[in-house]
Amino acid sequence: MRRQLFRWQTALFLFLTAGGFLLHAAYGWSGHSALAAAVSAVNESTWEHMKLLFFPLLFFSPVQLCAMGKNYPNFPAAQAVSAVAGLVLIPVLFYTYTGVLGRDLHWADVAIFLIAALVTALLQGRLLWRGSLSAPWQQAAGVLILWGLAVAFLYCTFHPPALPLFRDPVTLLSGVPK
Repeated sequence: MRRQLFRWQTALFLFLTAGGFLLHAAYGWSGHSALAAAVSAVNESTWEHMKLLFFPLLFFSPVQLCAMGKNYPNFPAAQAVSAVAGLVLIPVLFYTYTGVLGRDLHWADVAIFLIAALVTALLQGRLLWRGSLSAPWQQAAGVLILWGLAVAFLYCTFHPPALPLFRDPVTLLSGVPK
């Protein structure tokens, strides 16, 4: 069972990585459709780059749940905790290194995304293997957290708050370009 879990976590990491890279360009490829804007990056803000981790994770969840759910009843809570950990890593690492260096490096941004995807997959696997967070209320909280994050990403793409997290450092605009 441990080998099977390792394979699923490897598949998750690869899906997060490939999905994130594809979603980075999907808005432009789609001709700027609102549907693509909802799940892909519409600008270069940190918030939009967090979406690149979250939506592939959300899209892969039903596959994982169908394949693994009966063996890991703690899946929703483990998914939520690992998602939050990966999402928090992106702005923490980005603002730390840009604060120290005083500038943005493209290769470092890619590395941050890969680190966040790896941490997400590893943490999820660890929580699943240990059976952590298995109480029914924790599963309900996990589902609520995941849906809450999805709603927040959707809403803030089209109605971004006036905060640096949502501002494109290149255009200084937030949200979907008009």
